Amino acid sequence: MGFLDRLKSWLTPRQLPEHLRRGAAGEVAAKHYLTDAGCTFLVANFAGPRGEIDLIFRDEDCLMFVEVKTRTAGGWTRPAEAVDQRKRLALCRTAQLYWRKLKDPRVKYRYDIVEVLMAADEVLEIRHLPNAFTE
Repeated sequence: MGFLDRLKSWLTPRQLPEHLRRGAAGEVAAKHYLTDAGCTFLVANFAGPRGEIDLIFRDEDCLMFVEVKTRTAGGWTRPAEAVDQRKRLALCRTAQLYWRKLKDPRVKYRYDIVEVLMAADEVLEIRHLPNAFTE
């Protein structure tokens, strides 16, 4: 269990800082959105020593490693722009840990980003960016 998971377990939802509550709500919204789109949910918050993958899904025969970025509406930049080169490298390294756990690590995979825009506690927009980046 990582530090963030321990923090969440110690505090009630109202005690969590606003950005952590918003991030958790965004991950839940993204999970429902992708499930409704026909993808199969596998794992949430898969952690490794260099980072965490928010959601892992299967889309037919392809694994989806999903980074969820949640922001309040009205910002000047899209949430996906926060997934910089350092974050991408951490996601790729953590995905390798997940592959090692598979019986057949030759499975197809991709890296997706889901942007969630919110106002107060309401989801205004969800945007799925499949194959958002490569290794």
